[in-house]
Amino acid sequence: MLEDFYLYVRGASDVIPAGYQEPGMRAYRHLVLLGATQMIEAQFPQLREQLGESAWKTLIETFVRQSAWTSHFYGDLKDEFLAFLERESQR
Repeated sequence: MLEDFYLYVRGASDVIPAGYQEPGMRAYRHLVLLGATQMIEAQFPQLREQLGESAWKTLIETFVRQSAWTSHFYGDLKDEFLAFLERESQR
């Protein structure tokens, strides 16, 4: 099921979807996280510097896991990330 694939690559589930192998799914997860990290960091370098490496990594992982952006382009993540930060600041 495609939803299981998306949940896994975003880190929202650790269950390997039927029909997929663990090494390939780990690679997909890594690539999604890497792509999101690079695009968001390009837009918010000062935030990464202020947070430090550990907190930055946690923030990005949480964003990727909780977000459900629909665009196929990493460049569109800026607005979704800003919305995520707004939601997190209200908690």
